[in-house]
Amino acid sequence: MSFTAKLPTRTTYVDEVYKVLLDAISDGSLAPGTRVTQEELAEQLDVSRSPVIQALRQLKIDGLVQDAPGRGVLIAPLDPQTIGHVYQIRGVLDELAAGLAAGHRARIDPELIRKGREISQGDDVRAMIDADMAFHRAVYQASGNPLMEDSSRMHWVHLRRVMGGVIQLHGMRRPIWDEHQAIADAIAAGDVAQARALALQHTLHASDNLLARLGPDAAAP
Repeated sequence: MSFTAKLPTRTTYVDEVYKVLLDAISDGSLAPGTRVTQEELAEQLDVSRSPVIQALRQLKIDGLVQDAPGRGVLIAPLDPQTIGHVYQIRGVLDELAAGLAAGHRARIDPELIRKGREISQGDDVRAMIDADMAFHRAVYQASGNPLMEDSSRMHWVHLRRVMGGVIQLHGMRRPIWDEHQAIADAIAAGDVAQARALALQHTLHASDNLLARLGPDAAAP
């Protein structure tokens, strides 16, 4: 098992360990069903067991790991029902944010899209997730409603994971950024109805593709 470099020396690492493990779960380095132990993770990260135990406790609360028979924990599966719930929230937030941003004729920084397209040509899934989230944060900020980004942050743990699942579908990488460009263009043009429709369509497209990847029996609620 190897998914990251060792952490720099500090006295407490709980937040850092949590972030490293969350990234590894989101980008698939720690795949669903993988069994890990506190000892293995502590050795891999070169930290004591204490921050690992606390980080795993938080990940368990988040629903990203679950107790395994015997020792250790299992990385939780990508559950279709959870995906459906996450995208229900995303759809509402993204549609509303895009419409509000279009009402202001906001300009989404084109560098976000240029950089996102460039990153999507590589293999760094974590960077792709960060670029995707940066675009959506920019739309939330452009909405003019500060509660929009705060609301999305409540669900960011699950958003990162489902974004990672979609991004790992190689055929989805270019369409994601084509759709982002279309949303940004509609916002800049002040076309509220089009911006809302494209944002919702973007969310539904991602949800449908991820559920299809999980198999024919997966279905959103």
